Amino acid sequence: MSKKVVTLGEIMLRLSTPDFKRFVQADTFDITYGGGEANVAAALCNYGLNGTFVTKVPNNPIGQSAINHLRRYGVDTQFVARGGERLGIYFLETGASMRASQVVYDRAGASIADVNLDEFDWDKIFDGADWFHTTGITPALSDKAAALAEAALKAAKAKGITTSIDLNYRKKLWSKEKAREVMTRLCYFVDVCIGNEEDADTTLGFKAGETDVTKGELHLDGYKDVFQQMKAKFGFKFIASSLRESHSASDNGWSALVYDGTDFYHTKKYNVRIVDRVGSGDSFASGLIYGLVTGMSMPDAAEFGVAASALKHTIPGDLNHATLGEVKDLMKGDGSGRVQR
Repeated sequence: MSKKVVTLGEIMLRLSTPDFKRFVQADTFDITYGGGEANVAAALCNYGLNGTFVTKVPNNPIGQSAINHLRRYGVDTQFVARGGERLGIYFLETGASMRASQVVYDRAGASIADVNLDEFDWDKIFDGADWFHTTGITPALSDKAAALAEAALKAAKAKGITTSIDLNYRKKLWSKEKAREVMTRLCYFVDVCIGNEEDADTTLGFKAGETDVTKGELHLDGYKDVFQQMKAKFGFKFIASSLRESHSASDNGWSALVYDGTDFYHTKKYNVRIVDRVGSGDSFASGLIYGLVTGMSMPDAAEFGVAASALKHTIPGDLNHATLGEVKDLMKGDGSGRVQR
């Protein structure tokens, strides 16, 4: 029987400019749906697991379209609540070369922000579950959403389910002070913590040495010091960070560092030419979760996660449609991009 992974968070309507156009140039938008935890659930289904996504969407055709989008890829949506005012929207202008991508959010009043604890039965949701995942985006949406995330983490821990969180700080949603207050409280119920160099600082107050992602530089000793501090404070079983060396909006170095409280493991680095980087962190999280929940060693799980997310950079949209076989082939070193016949 395949492993069951439950995720909790917001799904949004994404409107992106085609052909690398700027917002002011665009006459049309490409439409898709996505969100951190939804992206993770879909990727895990893609690898053959049972991905169950929990959220609240409006009881209208747009909310149903978002759910249908996930069902198309095998995600279990039976526990999605219906109600509230609207589905959140985000607009994406994809950058190129030295021009950065831009995101504009229109998510105020989204259904998931106006959620009540009694809309979800965690005993039913977690029946047969092996893993629970959420991100720092969900508690940032509202105090109600933060209470829901905390209730879910506590319920999962009470059932002995492994829990993970991707810190995912969003400065447009809340302040550093509010983030640190809430995320510090939540992280005491977390087994696996995932976050990049900025997230560790902004959400938990740990700074990664001399690293400056804008200069395309990494100083791993700084990360190791931060990971040890995080382990000492929260007792995480695993701490992981994707490592992005941003040479431009089009070309990045991509690797990851994982720590189990004893050993550090730095994966191989991929030099990626970016088609769409949105969802790359979620692809790393889902790959790492897949590896750990299916019994891979820490190094193998980390390599699976970084290979999966390297491939995601080449795929338009929020979701990672790289297959299990493609990820494993890349792990073995087949990154030639040759036509498969």
